[in-house]
This record gives sequence, structure tokens and C-alpha cells, in this order.
Amino acid sequence: MTRPTGSSKARGAAGKSRSGGAGRPRRAQGSNRAVRRDEPDLLSQALGEALALRLPADAVLRKFFREHPELGRRDRADLADTVFDVLRHRRLYAHFAQAGDGAIEERLIQLSRAWRARTASAGTSAALGRPAPETTRGLATADWLNRIGAADLNSLPAAVALSLPDWLFQALCERFGEEEARALGRSLLEPAPLQLRANALKVRREALIEQLGAEGIRARAIDAVPGALEVEGHPALERSAAFAAGAFEVQDAGSQLLALLVGARRGQRVIDLCAGAGGKTLALAAMMNSLGQVFACDVSIARLQRLRPRLTRSGATNVQPFAIDSLTDRKLERLAARAHAVLVDAPCTGTGTLRRNPDLKWRFGPDDLLRLRDEQRAILSAAARLVAPDGVLVYATCSLLAAENEEQAQWFEASHPEFEREDAAALLSAAGAVLPADAFRDRALVCLPHRHGTDAFFGVRWRRVRPESKQGADTLASS
Repeated sequence: MTRPTGSSKARGAAGKSRSGGAGRPRRAQGSNRAVRRDEPDLLSQALGEALALRLPADAVLRKFFREHPELGRRDRADLADTVFDVLRHRRLYAHFAQAGDGAIEERLIQLSRAWRARTASAGTSAALGRPAPETTRGLATADWLNRIGAADLNSLPAAVALSLPDWLFQALCERFGEEEARALGRSLLEPAPLQLRANALKVRREALIEQLGAEGIRARAIDAVPGALEVEGHPALERSAAFAAGAFEVQDAGSQLLALLVGARRGQRVIDLCAGAGGKTLALAAMMNSLGQVFACDVSIARLQRLRPRLTRSGATNVQPFAIDSLTDRKLERLAARAHAVLVDAPCTGTGTLRRNPDLKWRFGPDDLLRLRDEQRAILSAAARLVAPDGVLVYATCSLLAAENEEQAQWFEASHPEFEREDAAALLSAAGAVLPADAFRDRALVCLPHRHGTDAFFGVRWRRVRPESKQGADTLASS
């Protein structure tokens, strides 16, 4: 169950910081501070470290900011915006950078500012900010730089224009068709919205919107998902009284749908087998009104430790963090065939979170996908052993790839015939979600950013309806 370095589950808080959650560098209000001469050098240095891909981008920036405490809040926000914009558009910018001179980091920074100036002037949703005056002076004389402003992206190969690796764009075309893949790719170049889950243990969604409004934070209900809301802009939520009181968690609305798909009820025994920092664990506990028991399992003690302060704020009293050393840990064996519900939020490529974590597309390749496929199957087989008769098993990823989604579900059904797939559309409708028909395929949940305004998620739910077959037992024994 070791998670891949840089995966969305492994990065937890890192993804939140880029979507405006707790920890994101904030712009100082009303700052007129003059820019220091060394700041372009610092930006180039930070970008170079991020492009080396030795660490997730958010980890690079956190480390860099610790090493440079002299940078103000606005400086940090501008630096982070540029680094993440380059990571989003890296392949497109690299195409135009070939004609320029100087260090590659400097060329990419200039292209980022020129591109953002183009999108800002066009008034598109892709505009991430305006270029600083001192960095755009004289750009009109740089012919190589002007090319990006006048570029016709339709004349470029789609994978270049969309800044996707060839293998990833091809995989999206195979799953969705080329037209849909292009629309999806364009959406992945935009920043993700900031979405929250109202903690039902403490507050109703409408009351939370009022509380946030009283603190100057504007939010609206997401009607499609019970308890979900979207915040305007990127306020410092971690400084709000509502945050301190545990009234909400930063959580993508698609992730909230996966918790609803589990359908946890009061008094049940529920296992979150890949809990990480516990976002879905806390949602499950709230659904159960703290009655019953939720085991939050993970092989990483560090990730489970990040759950503890969140758990304290939430007020949930039925969660037991559960560190395991492997899928054969004896503590898991004691839960065999005893769980009413098991959630497998599997370690995956995280391609569905590229709006938040754009460096992931440069950190993973087909070889990683093969390794993850085997890991996902091992976890699914271990999870199946935990499900009680008539209990349910939910498999979920934040991946865009069929190899991690539909193909894994098909493999599981072929090797575990004692489980039958249930209709995700009917289950979520009964839970109060109001979703379009295109959010479901073959009775599974399929959320996509360009269609549903969430990160990309896949979720399928099975019910254990028969005793384990010999074929299923053999598969478990060999996994």
C-alpha cells in the first residue's frame, strides 16, 4: 500500500494549498512594496527546483519559502502562481522557448507572463493574473516572445497545445474520444475552484454560508452535492473562526460524492482502507453522526498524524486511526468479514487532479501505471476479505485513466463473483445528490472537471451477495 511519490493521496494538503485551502501563500492587501532586484533570481531558482521534479511542487515551494523568510505574502503568491503556471503549460512554453536565448528558467518565466497577459486581455477564465509591469517592459522587442501572443494553438499538435505528455493524451482519446479529450485537456489547464464540505456534526450548510459571510468570505451552495459549497476567490480560510470551530473541511465536491456512495449509516462498522489524511474518513463519520465505528487505515503514520488535528476540530468521536504495516497486518485480519462497508480510495496517478497538481503529469509515465495497477488489485483483494455478507465495497480513484478505473472494476468482478455492482446513480440520488446522466457510465460514477466542475473521480460500488467462490478464494490467495 505504499503510495507513489507525488500522487494526489500522498500529497493531501499540497493539493489543497493550490486550490486556495489552508496553507496557500496569500497576497498581502494594499501592499505597495517595491520589488527587490534579486526577486527574479529567486523565482528562477524556485522554478528550477520545481522543474527538477525531485519533490512535489508544493513541497518544493514550502521548503523554498522556509529558506527565504524575507519574502512577503504577496511575493510568495506571485512566485507560486508563476511556478504553477509554468508546470501547467510546460510543454507549450517549451515549444516557444526554443527560439529564445538565456537560461531556460528565465525564458519560461517570460513566456508565462506573456501568456497570462494574453489570456487576461482576452478576459478568459484561464487568466491567472496580470504580469508585473517591471517584467513586461520591452517585451515588444522580443520577437521570439511575441510569437506566443499571436499563436494559433489549433496549428500545433494537440498534446503540445494542451501541455500533456503524448501517452496521456492518447490514453484520454482512447477512453473519451478525441473531441472530449481536447475539452478535458483545456479544463485541466485552469485552476481548480475552492470547495468545502459543511461539517454536519456542527453546522448546516446554509448557516455556514452565513458564518463565512460575516467574516467577509463569500460562498455559495453547490446544489448538486448535499453539504458542498464553493468559495469565491482564495481567502485565508485557516484564519477564519469557522475553520477553528471545525465547521467545514476543504474537500472537492467530487470527493464528497465518493463518501456519499459508500452510504455509511449510524451504528455500522466502516473501514477507510487508504485513509491518508482522512478527508473522506471525516465525511463518513459525519454521515454516521458519530455512531458506530470508522477505522482510518494507512501504512503511513505521518499521513494519519495529519488526520488527528482535523479529527479534533471536527468533533467526530467514532474514528479510530489505524496504522498498518502491510495488507496482511494482523490487525486487519481481525476485521475479516466484519465490515458493513469498506472504502478503497486507491493510490493512483492522480491525473484527475492536474488542475491542482500540474507537476503530476510530468512525474508519471506508463511504467508507473503498470506498477500502480498491480498495487490497486492487491488492495482490492485485501479489501474484499474485510466485507461482511451483504456488506458493500467502494473502489475509487482520482484518475482519468481507464487502466485504473473501468479495467480494474472489470478485473475485480471477474475474479470476485461474490460481489455484484450496484447502480451509483440510484444510490447517489437517494442520498440527495442531483447529478446529470453523463456523470455515470455502466452504473459507476465518473466526474469530470469540464462537465461537472469537480476534479476527475471514478467510483464503483459492489455488494457482497454470495459466499466467496473458489475462484475468488484462489485469487485472494495469490494476491
